[in-house]
Amino acid sequence: MKIKDIQNEIVDEFSFFDDWEQRYEYLIELGKSLNTLSEEEKTDDKIIKGCQSSVWLDAEMKGDIIEFRADSNAILPKGIAALLIRMYNNQTPKDILDSDTDFISEIGLSEFLSPTRANGLLAMVKQFKFYAIAFNAKQNT
Repeated sequence: MKIKDIQNEIVDEFSFFDDWEQRYEYLIELGKSLNTLSEEEKTDDKIIKGCQSSVWLDAEMKGDIIEFRADSNAILPKGIAALLIRMYNNQTPKDILDSDTDFISEIGLSEFLSPTRANGLLAMVKQFKFYAIAFNAKQNT
């Protein structure tokens, strides 16, 4: 499925909720389904700088797509990571780099996050894109 299609699905899902409390609960549920990292895999090189909580992100190139895994020590960032993994997982580096994050505004997520959480969200998106840049460069050498 294309990234834009996944984003549209996410926007549709969030439109079912009447208020932000329900959306937070949904994000927390998403985080519970995240394919997490083991304690041994939670190394400093996988930690996302700029997040208020500890969030780890790992990626592996499998063929021409990237597989992501993440974990966090806090429930809301874990849910946000799950949302981003849903969008970016099993995509090519080029598709990730060409994608936008307009859906974040469409679901109203950035409006309801504290400034530090909003910065963490941006840091997460950047880290996904950094992995895509690195794998894209490897493919083209």
